[in-house]
Amino acid sequence: MQKQKVYFKTFGCRTNLFDTQVMINALQDFTQTPYEEESDFVIVNSCAVTNGAESGVRNYIHRLQNEGKRIYFTGCGVQTQGQNLLDKGLVFGVFGHSHKENINAILKQKQSFFLEDDLKSLDNKILGDFVGKSRAFIKIQEGCDFACSYCIIPSVRGKARSFPQEKIISQVEKLTQKGFDEFILTGTNIGSWGKEFGKDIANLIESLCAIPSLKRLRIGSLEPSQINTHFLEILQNPKIERHLHIALQHTAPAMLKIMNRLNTFPKDLELFTLLANQGFALGSDFIVGHPGESEEIWREAFANFSLLPLTHLHSFIYSPRDNTPSALLQDRINGKIAKERKQQIETQVAKNNLHFRENLKLRHKSLNILIENVLIKEVKAESSDKNPCPKYIAQGFDEYYNPMQIETQNPLYKDSWVLITHFTPKMDKNYAEI
Repeated sequence: MQKQKVYFKTFGCRTNLFDTQVMINALQDFTQTPYEEESDFVIVNSCAVTNGAESGVRNYIHRLQNEGKRIYFTGCGVQTQGQNLLDKGLVFGVFGHSHKENINAILKQKQSFFLEDDLKSLDNKILGDFVGKSRAFIKIQEGCDFACSYCIIPSVRGKARSFPQEKIISQVEKLTQKGFDEFILTGTNIGSWGKEFGKDIANLIESLCAIPSLKRLRIGSLEPSQINTHFLEILQNPKIERHLHIALQHTAPAMLKIMNRLNTFPKDLELFTLLANQGFALGSDFIVGHPGESEEIWREAFANFSLLPLTHLHSFIYSPRDNTPSALLQDRINGKIAKERKQQIETQVAKNNLHFRENLKLRHKSLNILIENVLIKEVKAESSDKNPCPKYIAQGFDEYYNPMQIETQNPLYKDSWVLITHFTPKMDKNYAEI
């Protein structure tokens, strides 16, 4: 008998992507399909970070209603809109994060259900594979103890709690046996890893870099207030990607206070300058248009922002999130103004990034690329050439987390590594011919 097919629709962050992989690996009597149209069941792994994110999830579920599929709802939206979706008959079942390893049994249930998340659990099983990816995400912790005024995540993911170091190492070793050699550490707030054990994330990074078959380690988003001397000491390990993402959220002292952030701009600038001088590409998150961001505060914020050696940026226009302190604030920022401010900082960072890559070229830096996609470009035959060679167009990322496009007549393969010694930086990415 042919197994019924399950399609996973994942919204939101890398942590959700990892959770989806947990469910895929737990399927026994069903099979995962990458094609929604051929599926019998759809698992919606939801995001609840903003009201807009939840609206996008609802729109997707409404679209599925006429397709005759059984829909299950999980993820961060379980506590905020799961019961409502179930009551309206828009989904067959709802289950929290803590139940995802039981997905095989959940799909066999004959009656509609709501399985609430206990917000204290950690996954037990080790993934045997990471389906459809060139690099593997490794979730090292769950939950967050911060209380940023705009954020609902601590209430839907729970308090910070860490996976044991031994389990994380076993997980990486297991996936290296499947051919993975680049890994990304992820979680709700990864800088809090190890606090229950009297350790810090630098301890974990050191142990992972000691795994012989691990080639490159990317560190997910960190809080500046959690970066300590030990972390700075281990950064020169050659296996650590030369790109760090450190979440600032804003650069005006008044806004950081309104947002209830723990970081301060003078210390942020000192930290970023130190890391840039060590050769790191640096990324950050930034929220524009949060209530209270007056024109005067913005001018100060942008002046401070311009001092930062940022090469990458995730910028967001503030979106109210129900049941957060920020949603109660009245002094909202006009949407057009917020878009203009967002464009200002994105333009600044794009210029910084191009300058960073041009400087790498001037210093004759070689770049190590993990190939993620390969296309074959058809070449028209010249009258004198009866057997023209096809060209391969390969794309991947270097150790500074910058995209590279490679054109070559030599075959290149997905998930292989290529060392590029000559490249041309352009505004969108680096280009090379080999």
